[in-house]
Amino acid sequence: MIKITAKKLIRLGFWIAITLFLFVLVTNIWVVQSTKDLIYDPLLVPSNEVALVLGTSKRTTEGKPNRFFVERMDAAALLHADEKVKHILVSGDNRTKYYNEPRDMLQALGDLNIPEEDISLDFAGLRTLDSVVRCREVFGQDNITIVTQEFHCYRSLFIARYFEMDAVAVSADDGGPVGNMLALREVLARTVAVLDLYVLQRKPKYMGEKIELPI
Repeated sequence: MIKITAKKLIRLGFWIAITLFLFVLVTNIWVVQSTKDLIYDPLLVPSNEVALVLGTSKRTTEGKPNRFFVERMDAAALLHADEKVKHILVSGDNRTKYYNEPRDMLQALGDLNIPEEDISLDFAGLRTLDSVVRCREVFGQDNITIVTQEFHCYRSLFIARYFEMDAVAVSADDGGPVGNMLALREVLARTVAVLDLYVLQRKPKYMGEKIELPI
């Protein structure tokens, strides 16, 4: 019988931690390096018919306006005003009647003078993967401009390119800080995305009937 000493357990834990750290590091380098040249300033992005705006809460957990939400709406409105896109697909979570990201985005874009007929809503964008894949499989869009913050652009584009979509992204950042916890969360999310795509081969939770965009 093999006796496992505390020293061996510590050594094993050390090597497991090192392996996990390297895996996270390598997957993040892969995600960022393979997509960084596809991220543009709103004024310089190539034109596409459709912008995919990824959802986030309009308010923070403290009840204050969420600057990430505001930045995404402003960037989407700018793309539309500059005729960089013709139509805007807003995709987000719709978990309850009190929390509805697509409806919030529709209202915010309306306040920015975007005609309602130029906006379509995807209520089943529960995760980034869901939003991107549904854009292709449900709404029939392969050539898109993704609108989100830069730190999120890399992962969104990585997913889109995996599914052979001709996607670019617009960085909606206004230069404000991201925050250490959010940055760490995104680092881990990139690793999870690699596992989702290449190991688990996860699909969106909901698919449904195809929907034709009015473009």
